[in-house]
Amino acid sequence: MPLTHFDAEGRAVMVDVGAKPETARIAQAEGVVVMAPETAALIADGRAAKGDVLAVARLAGIMGAKRTADLIPLCHPLPVTKVTVDLAVDHALPGVRIAAEVRTTGRTGVEMEALTAVTVAALTVYDMVKAADRAMRIEGVRVTLKDGGKSGRYEAAE
Repeated sequence: MPLTHFDAEGRAVMVDVGAKPETARIAQAEGVVVMAPETAALIADGRAAKGDVLAVARLAGIMGAKRTADLIPLCHPLPVTKVTVDLAVDHALPGVRIAAEVRTTGRTGVEMEALTAVTVAALTVYDMVKAADRAMRIEGVRVTLKDGGKSGRYEAAE
């Protein structure tokens, strides 16, 4: 399959989506921040010195989704109609699980916005508790669902 962000000479280009029809589009993504059990407990108990880690990370993820075109050079600015970011402490991991969903009606998909939402939320979790645990890892960031447009529906395997 040819890569759409390169021209015949191999130069980076922004894809022309002008002739594509506007359709309802959705993307979901997920990721985790793996940390020490004590750090997960700190977040779950609301004892982080910088405040409510999950609430701040949720807002950061939403803001990140809305600013994706400013961060990723070849992304189209899209009229995002809905962004949800859910975070939950998972003591079995141990860490924080993050899921995002982004919706729009447009000519191109919102996968990058969903991925950005998860990544910015994960970075915010790291930032807010890094004093307690510098060994945290951000892992497993991936698209889990994409629907709308010519390429149709994609659902990740478990």
